[in-house]
Amino acid sequence: MPNHPVVEQIERAAATTGALIAGIGPEQWKLPTPCADWDVTALVNHLVGGIHLYVGQLTDTDPGKAHEDDWLGDDPVAAYRSAAAADLAAWRRPGALDHSVTISLGEVPGEFAATVHLTELAVHGVDIAVATGQENLLDTELLEGLLAAIRQLGVDPYRVPGIFGPEAPAAEGAPVHLRLLAHLGRPVQA
Repeated sequence: MPNHPVVEQIERAAATTGALIAGIGPEQWKLPTPCADWDVTALVNHLVGGIHLYVGQLTDTDPGKAHEDDWLGDDPVAAYRSAAAADLAAWRRPGALDHSVTISLGEVPGEFAATVHLTELAVHGVDIAVATGQENLLDTELLEGLLAAIRQLGVDPYRVPGIFGPEAPAAEGAPVHLRLLAHLGRPVQA
């Protein structure tokens, strides 16, 4: 069975985010991120926890912890790699996109959940890149497509605390990753 385009995009976003996490220097784990409440460690932990929750939903298994519990242990890079591998396996299962998934927005169809998950992976990857100075590793083609899709879909109903803030300004000609962050309500500097 061929991969669905959104699953292929999840794979690309997961690979990019994995490279970014692997590139975090020892002194960078406590740096602030564009997500005001999270430093790099907290953001990576949130991302890994969220991945495990999606895997649990897609495979009808208990992830064993709450979203913000410690998912990283002593090796955040290995924790992410393991979670990402399980995530891709879950999304590639036959019928995964037909499976309803319960997320913070409620119960949603699998394909919509996959798009939300893609957004989480890609945007938090951008957050990590900005925080750690690794913007050169970003997949700009993927981010261009995601930004266009988000603009077409419309995020105004999701501009609530904990999801997306009001659109922030971005400089004319700003790189796509900064335009994406600004569109989703994160203050950016170009």
